[in-house]
This record gives sequence, structure tokens and C-alpha cells, in this order.
Amino acid sequence: MGARKTTLAERKATDELRMAELVRFTARTLETGRPVPFGASIVETATGRPWMRAVNAVRAENDPSSHAELRAVRKAARKLKSASLKGYTLYTTCEPCPMCMANALWAGLDRVVYGATIADANKHCRQIRVSARELARRSDLECIVDGPVLRKACYALFTHPKMLKMFASWNPKTARPGTGSAKR
Repeated sequence: MGARKTTLAERKATDELRMAELVRFTARTLETGRPVPFGASIVETATGRPWMRAVNAVRAENDPSSHAELRAVRKAARKLKSASLKGYTLYTTCEPCPMCMANALWAGLDRVVYGATIADANKHCRQIRVSARELARRSDLECIVDGPVLRKACYALFTHPKMLKMFASWNPKTARPGTGSAKR
């Protein structure tokens, strides 16, 4: 007897639960000296069992590739001792940038589920404005892209007063008047 297929409503409820957990995890950075709005988690697709989480560490590690999604994939692959993450889903508080989405495709993730959009993030920091869906569509690698999920809750990470102050500090010369935000 095969496994029961989940309904669209069940998947939506699961996605919202996982995203809410990720928002809470990422929001903990708002109480530190290095707040970030970008968090990612990897879960087993079939069971929903959490596997790995990470937040953006570009500034902390002085590494432009230390995005939350890449860090979560790297940690999960090391833990699994495999470059393939087939059978896993990536949740992220913001739509993956092209670098992160390409990594998700190369890792063989089943799905990517995001909260805030690239356009939301671009209100506060520099972005490469190519959607995750567009990148997946142009690839011969398969990965379902779903989102936005809990967009408002995820975007709230970007508009938290401590985060707005941090955005402004990233590049004060380009801070946008009246927003407290900057393009980095």
C-alpha cells in the first residue's frame, strides 16, 4: 500500500507551520548585534522532519556567498555525507536570489518554499532581480518553487526597527531618505 498523497490544503498548512517556525528562528537574530532577515531551513519532504537551519552570515563571515540558503544546504549535505538533497525541501524567509536558487537546483532539492519576495528585499538591500521560478524554468534540473508563504510575517523581519538600522549601516551613503534602509 503506497503513501497517501497530501492534499493542497494540507501542504499549505504544513508550509505555513514550517515558515512560522523559520520566522521565529530568524527573528532571534533581531536581539543580537548582527540582525538578519534571511533564514533558511531544510526538512525531509515526505515526513516534514526538520533537518538543518541557518541564517545569513555574509557580514559575520566576510563571505558574500554566506547566504542562509547556501549555508543550510552546505550543512545538510555535510550531515548527509551527500551532495544530493533529493527528498528534501528548502524553506526560506525570502525568495532565493539566483545564486541560492541555482544551488538549490544543483543540490536536487524537491521544493523551495519562500516567504518575502525579491522585490520586498530590494526595498532594503541590493538584489539580482531574477525570480526563483524563472531560474527553475530555465534549467533542465527539476525543483518546485512555491511562494510567497506567510509573506507579511517574513517581510516584518525586514521592517523591524533594528533591521532598518542595520540596513542603513551597511552603506550609509546610499541610505534612502525617510526609510532607514540602504542598498548594499
